[in-house]
Amino acid sequence: MDNSPAPHDADVLVIGAGPSGLALALALADAGLRSVVFDGQDEAALADPAPDGRDIALTHRGQAILRRLGLWDAFPPGEVAPLVRAVVYNAADPAPLRFDPAGSGESQLGHLVANHVIRRASWAAARWHEGIALQPATRVTALHLETDAATVHTRSADGGERCWRAPLLVAADSRFSAARRQAGIGAAMRDFGRSVVVCRMAHERSNEGVAQECFHEGHTLAVLPMNGGCSSIVVTVPADRAAAMMTWPEAEFVAWVQARLGGRLGAMTLQGTRHLYPLVAVYAQRFVAPRFALVGDAAVGMHPVTAHGYNFALYGVEALAQQLVQARRAGRDLGRLETLLPYETRHRRETLPIYLGTNAVVGLFTDDRAPAKLLRSAVIRVADRLNPLKSAITRRLTDRGRALSA
Repeated sequence: MDNSPAPHDADVLVIGAGPSGLALALALADAGLRSVVFDGQDEAALADPAPDGRDIALTHRGQAILRRLGLWDAFPPGEVAPLVRAVVYNAADPAPLRFDPAGSGESQLGHLVANHVIRRASWAAARWHEGIALQPATRVTALHLETDAATVHTRSADGGERCWRAPLLVAADSRFSAARRQAGIGAAMRDFGRSVVVCRMAHERSNEGVAQECFHEGHTLAVLPMNGGCSSIVVTVPADRAAAMMTWPEAEFVAWVQARLGGRLGAMTLQGTRHLYPLVAVYAQRFVAPRFALVGDAAVGMHPVTAHGYNFALYGVEALAQQLVQARRAGRDLGRLETLLPYETRHRRETLPIYLGTNAVVGLFTDDRAPAKLLRSAVIRVADRLNPLKSAITRRLTDRGRALSA
């Protein structure tokens, strides 16, 4: 009787063919590690995703990682918008808190790219890479983390079932990760009781590459500067109000946004459709287990106010890929806990302070009680005069940390 272990189908199995899962597959493939990537969506939806209203702010470090993966140059130039400066307004206070790249060594804080553009380029790059086997329209029905391998059972759209084995399984299947739960890993979730309404709007005046974050009583309005005389508008309101706003006539919604911006962008018009997303922040209790790891929103799902979400995903991909490549070179088992723990330590150290700090800031700036209003007004006025503090925050916004080579 042959008692030898069953063969592996790849070095790593990845659940989720979104930007995080595909970025990991590309990073591993460039270093000679083979992966299989599963996703429940069909190939047409993954290859040419529809605009979803989400525009992603990328730090300089995030850009460096994307460039190393061959993705940055795949973005059409017209789809990459410069983020030159940022301002934060507190209600009707005319004196905002300003952030600019002065002293950072950069001419701008970062860039903005639409989520569907990132997804499309990521799929196109992974599709032709010989080290990546893409499995669209394939749902993971069960997973098992065994002594010598991770195993997943899948069912394809045509009803076919199969079992896959590899030394390591990575979940990149959203902040509400089913794989995380199946692996027995819990997560701290903060449901803000709010939703975001996002859309593109054209405007009469130039946005000059300036992002605006406007905190008003009962709602927050963010403006992300895009190209072509347009900006991405992000409205954060209580969930029931967000649902109602989605039903407003176009003219009513446009007039509301214009008024909350105080006319700073002039006359505005809606471009395309509005999209609604619930606002829940997530932080996994662990990022790794034997034969298992989390990346992207499955590990850390951020509130969008500080624009760290996809950047953190890229930093995590970089850290995990580097750890796995080093393990392969040293002849170590990719799925052993000892191999994976340095990734968890590094990624937790990098993300947890900002995750907690972001949630605290959101709590302060969405609290409409009188003491909180006074405090946030004082915070903005004092912070705008403290250059060392502003420089520290700007360094976090630009994040020029060197992308590590695997």
